[in-house]
Amino acid sequence: MNRTQGRFVELWSRNGGARGEAVYADLARHYAEPGRHYHTLRHVRRCLRDFDLARGAIAHGDLVELALWCHDVIYVPGARDNEQRSADWLRRCADDRIATCERICEAILATRHTHIPDDLDARFACDIDLASLGAPRRQFRDNGIRLRAERPDLDDHAYAMQERKMLQGMLARPRIYLTDFFHSHCEAAARANLAWRLAQPD
Repeated sequence: MNRTQGRFVELWSRNGGARGEAVYADLARHYAEPGRHYHTLRHVRRCLRDFDLARGAIAHGDLVELALWCHDVIYVPGARDNEQRSADWLRRCADDRIATCERICEAILATRHTHIPDDLDARFACDIDLASLGAPRRQFRDNGIRLRAERPDLDDHAYAMQERKMLQGMLARPRIYLTDFFHSHCEAAARANLAWRLAQPD
């Protein structure tokens, strides 16, 4: 059992889940699907690194961590129901054994980033999902290349228009990050990266 698998299985079991190794195998299979370049286990591991940095500020760490493991387990490029289907996947795997399952699902749904969740745990899940916006410039650029590779259905012009709309929307927010921890750690770098990307020729 590798380190990533071991971490998941221990977390899953600690929260009452059964068949941890089988659940992880299915999760890993989804994250390794052809066509995924950004939404892979690499993204999950990056989320876990940011989670570990913020762990002391998060009230319900296991809840947030399980949401991070599962939030992109179902990913169809361009689909509007990926988060809902990921939450449904978790419900099936949890099989009524994980007491916080519905709250975890709410945190997964919050990573649609369409509204500000009231729940602080969900806010941490959102911020950790977006923490890569504040990564060093080279990593930020590479993430953009991976995201572009996931949308071969869009030509360059259509993708650039969609990306520009999303980045402008992020910059227009009073705060990109909803928690004080990630606002202080990532906000300035994320805004600089978004402004840099918007200044690049399409």
